[in-house]
Amino acid sequence: MALSIPQVVADFIDAVNRQDEQAFLDAFTPEGYVDDWRRTFTGRDAIKSWSDAEFLGAKGTLSPQSCTQDGDVARVIGDWRSNHANGLSSFEFKLRGERIVSMTIREG
Repeated sequence: MALSIPQVVADFIDAVNRQDEQAFLDAFTPEGYVDDWRRTFTGRDAIKSWSDAEFLGAKGTLSPQSCTQDGDVARVIGDWRSNHANGLSSFEFKLRGERIVSMTIREG
């Protein structure tokens, strides 16, 4: 059975897995941020710098295993593989329309 993942999150995961930096960055609102294990990167430039070192730049891919949604918050549990870190991870997305306000990464 296919997972039910909000389209904006599914498109984001697809961009990550294709290493499409433009689509990855464009998925966030202008004030968007990433909380990677309590390290926060706010705005396009900060997210790009973080991603260059630890996310897309580390050739990361995400294989979703489950997804839950409560209002404008979607949580994806999946297998993260990269040159930087590996393992089951939780990605919580706060959404606004067709954009991501925040992505919080924790242990899955």
